[in-house]
Amino acid sequence: MSLQADAKTLPGGTFTMAENLMVTRMGYGAMQLAGPHVFGPPADRNAAVAVLREAIELGINHIDTSDYYGPHVTNQIIKEALHPYPDELHIVTKVGALRDAEGGWPQALAPEQLRQAVYDNLGNLGLDALDVVNLRVGGLDRPTPGSIAEPFTVLAQLQQEGLIKHLGISTVTAEQIAEAQSIAPIVCVQNFYNVAHRSDDDLIDSLAAQGIAYVPYFPLGGFSPLQSDTLASVAKRLNATPMAVALAWLLQRSPNILLIPGTSSVAHLRENVTGAALTLSEDDLTELNGIAS
Repeated sequence: MSLQADAKTLPGGTFTMAENLMVTRMGYGAMQLAGPHVFGPPADRNAAVAVLREAIELGINHIDTSDYYGPHVTNQIIKEALHPYPDELHIVTKVGALRDAEGGWPQALAPEQLRQAVYDNLGNLGLDALDVVNLRVGGLDRPTPGSIAEPFTVLAQLQQEGLIKHLGISTVTAEQIAEAQSIAPIVCVQNFYNVAHRSDDDLIDSLAAQGIAYVPYFPLGGFSPLQSDTLASVAKRLNATPMAVALAWLLQRSPNILLIPGTSSVAHLRENVTGAALTLSEDDLTELNGIAS
């Protein structure tokens, strides 16, 4: 299998996270490939496989996942759809949580839990080493203050063992980023951020200056979709969807921002890619920037 499209033709082009790690800024988030509430198998496994293969056909080479999606289900579908993987494809995963019997997301930051999570990702994806592993340490949409040295050191050790190529962190503060960097280099930060929730503005600029990727999740508000008359108005004026405008705004916000919108539909995936190519004018940006204030 080969990446059929030229990645440079995708919205935003590419971003070099590290040596031998150049990714399309337009990525794909695989969370929605699992069943309802990211739990259990999907209703249509063939459709899930088709979405992943379409992402590759479109030129996307950056897939975001986690073995606790399902759990295990999403990674197993990725393996079924894409293994053996194209050399240019980079799979980014995350550890630090589990799924309980009620479908909750309890933290799993003990050393043995983190090590097992890496082994589970390797096994279910069919890989000998993971391109990037993010340590997720905060809540659903905001960081939890405190030291992350102990769990991040575990991942740094797994990196030294050759099981992880690069490290990232998720749902963290600037202080936690600095603490992680004192232990090992990071290539990305994944936090909650969108046109209406912009508490990370300064952080994004700081990371951009260091050449570190910033990967926002919930570009349109996540489980509580963003309701904004301004966003809807701009989208209507541009004959676009609110999601297209939200994605285009993120790409224009900073060159280190990578997108990982998720969908279980081939049509929606194509719509996201097309929509993200939208060019927003200075007037559009001024109007949209007013949403957060």
